[in-house]
Amino acid sequence: MDLEMVMQELEALGKERTKKIYISNGAKEPLFGVATGAMKPIFKKTKINQPLAEELYATGNYDAMYFAGIIADPNAMTEADYDRWMDAAYFYMLSDFVVAVTLAEADIAQRVADKWIASGEELRMSAGWSCYCWLLGSRPDVEFSESKLAGMLEMVENTIHDSPERTQYAMNNFMYTVAISYSPLHDKASETARTVGPIEVDKDKAKSKLIHAYANIQKAVDKAQLGFKRKHVRC
Repeated sequence: MDLEMVMQELEALGKERTKKIYISNGAKEPLFGVATGAMKPIFKKTKINQPLAEELYATGNYDAMYFAGIIADPNAMTEADYDRWMDAAYFYMLSDFVVAVTLAEADIAQRVADKWIASGEELRMSAGWSCYCWLLGSRPDVEFSESKLAGMLEMVENTIHDSPERTQYAMNNFMYTVAISYSPLHDKASETARTVGPIEVDKDKAKSKLIHAYANIQKAVDKAQLGFKRKHVRC
C-alpha cells in the first residue's frame, strides 16, 4: 500500500464522534477520527514499513501520524529521527501514545528518554517519563538499573508539583508503573506516591480533577496485579 491508499482507507474509517473526542483532547485539523482498533486491518496490509511511516507522519494528519507509529520500525529510527517526530508531536496523544510508544521498542529508548526528561520542555518530558512507563510495563526487571530508577523516583518527589501539567500526568504514571511492574522498588515507589499525594490537573477547565498514584497502586495491589508485564507495547 502507498500513502494515498492508506489515507483513503483511514478517511473511510473516520467517525465524527471520535473526531470530536480527539479534538476535545487537543487534536487539531487535519484528522478523520479513526478509532485505534479500526486500524488493525490496514496494518495487516502494510506490515512494518518505515518509509511509509515517515510519509504518514509527515502529513500532519493525527490519524495518519498515529498509524505511522503502528507501522514504524523502532530500531530503524535514529535519535535524530525520534527528535524530529517529537518536534511534530503537538499534543500529548502524539508525544505519549505515538512517539514514546514507538521509542519504547527501540534499543536506544532509555538514552533518548533520559534526554527528553532533562529537556525542560513539557511534552518532551512527558514523553520521556511515559516511555519509561511503557518500558517498565513490558521489559524484564533485569534490563533496568535499580539505583537509576530510585533516583528518578526521588526526582519525581522533588519536582512533580512544580512541573508542567502533562509532565505531572506522566510522572504520576511513572510512580504507579514502578510500583506495579518493577518489583525491586515496589515499596519505594509506593512510599513516594504516598508522600507526593494527589495532584490537581485540568485547572484551566471548568472543573479540575485529582490524580493520585498511591490510591491506584493500592487498588492494583488489592487486585493482585503486582508484577504486571504486557506482551506488546504497540497494538
